[in-house]
Amino acid sequence: MSKRQCCWIALFCLSLVPVFAQPNGPAGLSQRPASAPLASADRAIALDVVVTDKSGKPVSGLAQQDFTIIDNKQPRKIASFHAVNGATAAAEGPVEVIVFIDGVDTPVADAAIELQEIQAFLKNRAAEFPGPTSIVMMGDMGVVLGAASSRDANALIAALNQGRSGELVTGKQLGVYGTDGWQQLSLYTLDQLAGYEMARPGRKLLIWISPGWPLVLGDDPSEGLSTKEQKQMFGAIVAFSDKLRQARVTLYQIDPSGLADANQLGTSNYKQFERGVKAASGVLVGSLGLQILADQTGGRVLNSSNDISGEIAKCLADAGGYYVLSFDAPRGDGPNEYHALDIKIDKPGLTARTRTGYYAQP
Repeated sequence: MSKRQCCWIALFCLSLVPVFAQPNGPAGLSQRPASAPLASADRAIALDVVVTDKSGKPVSGLAQQDFTIIDNKQPRKIASFHAVNGATAAAEGPVEVIVFIDGVDTPVADAAIELQEIQAFLKNRAAEFPGPTSIVMMGDMGVVLGAASSRDANALIAALNQGRSGELVTGKQLGVYGTDGWQQLSLYTLDQLAGYEMARPGRKLLIWISPGWPLVLGDDPSEGLSTKEQKQMFGAIVAFSDKLRQARVTLYQIDPSGLADANQLGTSNYKQFERGVKAASGVLVGSLGLQILADQTGGRVLNSSNDISGEIAKCLADAGGYYVLSFDAPRGDGPNEYHALDIKIDKPGLTARTRTGYYAQP
């Protein structure tokens, strides 16, 4: 690993500068009143679960007895259960959507197509947004909030074309990260968004449009990390897992490169990092990849398609009908004990998608 690459890891894990100056979180994101979380006990784990059939279509009408929560290969008793669909969505509250447009990691030509596709979606299909929607844009001048939360297609389109309603990372602050720090900047922005959303009720879909971040430094995925850096990154991995789960954020990655990346290694090699990290010694550079974080939150990794509008629709479909389950997690034998999660459905041909794990504490 180069000296500069070591620096961004250390800077991210130890001494990130605060960029969200607003005391109540990013200005313009929807200000829904706080309420008691679904799981109030310190060991309660709440899960948003999407169930699909063999064709990928969401399945509604299931009951609690159709679900089994598997925690480290052991079944757990379901403490609470409710289905969210058209009839019950009002009681659950609107699902918030954040569309994150990565203009830094994306090639210029792809970025232009990406903006056209997003604008077309807003113009023709804005009614598919399940709740208040915000647009966040990351570019050479920093990270900006393009529009306050809205379901108004015209307001969101205007944000893409002409204005900012809030600056989340200034150009001056951006200089701290340098040319080697785009992944660090992305991770820090994600960390701040998750921290802000932790205090707010309801489910959130974070659609991150980007080719993703480098997963390896060379031919060997384990190359380049010292023991100290692995410990630092493991702490960041645990923190992301906890924050994104408690905030009920489901993360999605859409690769705007489309078919241009269809046969590239990057569209599939992220799978080698998907397994949950149990200890610092197992940390690899790719363990904090965008695709990995998306998979671990129960989201989707969508690539090899030129239909960005259609990919956005696939993400939003997860809000059309889903299930909220909770269970009491066991205490860990030590700090940050990783637990793998799985949901079994007592009906043939159905698949459940939710968070892939969590970190238990003593």
